Amino acid sequence: MAIYQHNGRKIYYEIHGEGRPMIVLNGIMMSTASWKMFVPALSAGNQLILMDFFDQGQSEKLTDVKYDHSLQVEALKGLLEHLGHEKINMIGVSYGGNTALKFAAEHPEMVERLIIFHAAPDTGSWLRAVGKSWAMSIDDPENFYNTAIPVIYSPEFYNNNPEWIAERKQLLTTQTFKDMDFMNAIVRLSESAEKYDIRDKLCQITARTMIVSAEYDLLTPPSEQKALKDGIKDAELVHLPGCGHASMYEKPTLFLSFVLGFVNSDFTGL
Repeated sequence: MAIYQHNGRKIYYEIHGEGRPMIVLNGIMMSTASWKMFVPALSAGNQLILMDFFDQGQSEKLTDVKYDHSLQVEALKGLLEHLGHEKINMIGVSYGGNTALKFAAEHPEMVERLIIFHAAPDTGSWLRAVGKSWAMSIDDPENFYNTAIPVIYSPEFYNNNPEWIAERKQLLTTQTFKDMDFMNAIVRLSESAEKYDIRDKLCQITARTMIVSAEYDLLTPPSEQKALKDGIKDAELVHLPGCGHASMYEKPTLFLSFVLGFVNSDFTGL
């Protein structure tokens, strides 16, 4: 648990374990704390690095500046250089996946293997509209929950895990979504992604890449991951049936299998 200063602004990060290094990048409503249940497995044989982007978790809140993914990429590069990593395995989920893609396209020499869950080559009108609906709901925790959370999961998972969902709803609506600093940060993060577009840079990614999509991902549907696969040379595409945008929570064993298997396998093909 440490702090890195990027141009005078605080970035919080954690390092767990030893071995082949990999960094896991958060989705938009996540923080380093979101990975607590995965840390033991991910760090058992690897050096696991977690970080909070600007406006996430314990990193600095950017209330005084407009930014986009470029600033997050700069902070990520600075952190890796600070830690002495010339090359690393990178895992990105949703917003973190978009940041990882941009990083891998702009700094291909620094990424060994790239695993992308539920990301897209650009922010289309559908996702921009979703972000605006979030911004319109931040003053009412119950309304924000109903607007933003159910669509993250598959209908099957949401319906079949009522106790877990109820506990999450209680926590979010009585604590997390009542924190206006958190809610305003979510709006800024959403706005930072509005002009995201790396369709013409996908060809610059040289890392060995795996793209993961899910059948019931309503935020970044499978067609988006197919476009990523088509744009990145030799990328692998894995499709999860019966699963939504938060696949790491719906299918945690598969999530760990994909990450650890892809990062640690030395098989180079026939």
